[in-house]
Amino acid sequence: MRALLSVAMACAALLSAGCRYHLTGGGLPSDIKSVAIIPFDNETASPELQHELNQALRNSFASKLGLKEAGEDKASAVVRGKIVTYDLDVATAFSANPAQATSSRRQLKVSVHVEIFDQIHNKTLWTGDLVALGDYPEGGEAAGRKQAVEKIVSDVIQGAQSQW
Repeated sequence: MRALLSVAMACAALLSAGCRYHLTGGGLPSDIKSVAIIPFDNETASPELQHELNQALRNSFASKLGLKEAGEDKASAVVRGKIVTYDLDVATAFSANPAQATSSRRQLKVSVHVEIFDQIHNKTLWTGDLVALGDYPEGGEAAGRKQAVEKIVSDVIQGAQSQW
């Protein structure tokens, strides 16, 4: 009886202590509180792409990751990169009329290299070579560019959240 009571007390002690072990996912280190988004080097002939990408990254790092924007010298993390390609006017759909060789849908492609650098611990947290496509109607390049930028930003945020 005494052995049974000892076992019961030991089980009760274990259960009341709870399980203190848990898995934590990726995400940025807890000491990363601010970020500097450096305008990407732009190897393309599209200056608006650089501006749109920079602005979208700034908005998303603040709203989705809760990081405050800071200057590069004061930020705990820096996001930098390079816009490598901006290919547009790739026809993806054509008119059904064989006498008219006009396209009705087009597609553009943007490729970038991105790095998130931890300035506190002096190490790279995440890098990615990303490619995004944007579909747009004839004459609507800005809509396709916006779609591609949104995909790139989503991939960067996902990369920041999943780094180990």
